[in-house]
Amino acid sequence: MAGGGGGGSGGCRRVRGPELRELLDSKRDVLFDCDGVIWNGEAAVAGAPEAVRLLKQRGKRVFFVTNNCTRPRGNYAHKFSRLGFADVSEEDIFSSAYCSAAYLRDVARLSGKVFAIGGQGVLQELRDAGVDVVAEDSAEGPDTSIYDCPLDPDVRAVLVGYDEKFNFMKLAKACCYLRDSECLFLATDPDPWHPLRGGRVTPGSGSLTAALETASSRKATVIGKPSRFMFECIASQFDLDPAQSLMVGDRLETDILFGANCGLSTVLTLTGVSTMEQAQEYKDSETPEKKDFVPDYVVESIADFSEALEDE
Repeated sequence: MAGGGGGGSGGCRRVRGPELRELLDSKRDVLFDCDGVIWNGEAAVAGAPEAVRLLKQRGKRVFFVTNNCTRPRGNYAHKFSRLGFADVSEEDIFSSAYCSAAYLRDVARLSGKVFAIGGQGVLQELRDAGVDVVAEDSAEGPDTSIYDCPLDPDVRAVLVGYDEKFNFMKLAKACCYLRDSECLFLATDPDPWHPLRGGRVTPGSGSLTAALETASSRKATVIGKPSRFMFECIASQFDLDPAQSLMVGDRLETDILFGANCGLSTVLTLTGVSTMEQAQEYKDSETPEKKDFVPDYVVESIADFSEALEDE
């Protein structure tokens, strides 16, 4: 049977048609990454809305698990609607920003403030969770220096996410806060870069985190994929069973590793970052740790799900 057991077999096997339908029928819950799987930029991947509709029609619970921390969940729900996805609610969406806020509130039970490096997605999720965030100092100008700028004495955590306005002062302040060994150091996700249109790329949260890790001589606790906490965050609300769950993603080092870490069966879709050739290289590698980057199954696109579920 295609879907027997949990994750970790690393078969890297192409599936479609009846074999893919058998795999989907064997699972209760399907977790999708978003960028490169459900959509690319502002366009839905062909067949994605129909695939999600058919899965729900067959009684599957569908969740969206993204390391993209640039939007709050409400904005993601609007994007799903705008791109033609029906009945996707905020409760179905788990971003690294939302999960980071949940971690600070429910696990760390933060007493104090968080110094956040990130955009509105990160800041809004922290506020929605009731986490106190250090306000930007509007009085700071181009001549402000780390030598004389004010530091908030109530900071108890530093959180790093994707930030297009990342600068030396943010790095320096975060480094000062992390001199206190009791100050938590969290990162929304480890993604090193993201593809843009026209063949360009933008540095990801992982790049900014690496800069602060070097400057502070500390390692961040990563909240997003491939950390298990994102799965635990969903499971705490929806009672997920790893053996009955499937992870579908486009990035081997985050999505597929996330599935392996959590005991889920994994599917690589080839509409995003990683390629079949890279998956095969990991499969052929003699390095044991790289075996967790190998997907159990591979599809060309999420559209293969629609074809499999309709072809009965």
